[in-house]
Amino acid sequence: MKYILMMNTMKAGEGVLGWPKKDLQAHGAYMKRLNKELQDSGEWVFAEGLSFPDQAKLVRAGKDGTPITDGLFPEGKEFLAGFWIVNVESPERAFAIAARASAAPGPGGAPLNMLIEVRPVPSGPPPEML
Repeated sequence: MKYILMMNTMKAGEGVLGWPKKDLQAHGAYMKRLNKELQDSGEWVFAEGLSFPDQAKLVRAGKDGTPITDGLFPEGKEFLAGFWIVNVESPERAFAIAARASAAPGPGGAPLNMLIEVRPVPSGPPPEML
């Protein structure tokens, strides 16, 4: 079963931008190791980090279908910083991978314990929608 693991992180304007370079490098190295282990185990499908919320736009369709942008993404307590899509045998395995990602090091090497939202990715719509 595929799962998406969404890494929610600190409020925009806080966090990694103020970290010492050695802490940023340690965090990046940890994430690269995790991704390599997932690739080696065959559980990796896809992963990506995302830009900061100040680079996002909210978009909706206008009456004629043309996109209307509503400015910058609203400030929030947390934001989606990145995600993994993994293909694993059980929800428990997805939870274990999420816990490892959550424990990525922050300033001084202390685990960040970031929130990681785990959701199944169904292979198609539910039968009642067809």
